[in-house]
Amino acid sequence: MEIKRVSENDRIDEFTDIEFSNYAHDCDVALNYEEFCFVAEDEGNIAGVIIGRAYYNEIHIGDLIVGKGYRRDGIGSKLVAAVEEAYKGKGYEKIALTTFGFQAPEFYKKLGYELEFVREDKDPKLSKYFYLKRIYMGVTTDGTEEIRL
Repeated sequence: MEIKRVSENDRIDEFTDIEFSNYAHDCDVALNYEEFCFVAEDEGNIAGVIIGRAYYNEIHIGDLIVGKGYRRDGIGSKLVAAVEEAYKGKGYEKIALTTFGFQAPEFYKKLGYELEFVREDKDPKLSKYFYLKRIYMGVTTDGTEEIRL
């Protein structure tokens, strides 16, 4: 057997999809797998992007990147809100993400994400912050269920 570094391609993607799905099935776990990517555009220019995956009972935000000329304009908040809105009522229980100390810990806190823990680094800028926002079921006054973030 040979182990080598390669670039992702359709063959590897197909193997990953099949085995990931089969393993969840074998373990009697609903996969609910979906990749997502939302983009903020300004007259054809990309102002920001958010990408991630939803699987099992969790949504995972992988990357949120806002272009330098667009920072502090609310674009990051709007992109996170787009993810939250897209997955409301789809059976997921939480949204998880990580960020480094030099990136956006306070930003996510402002958006209602709870800090689970910090993996400290000798350089505080490289300490890694793990955040979570729970999606839960509420009941309205008429007895119907309501999804809340």
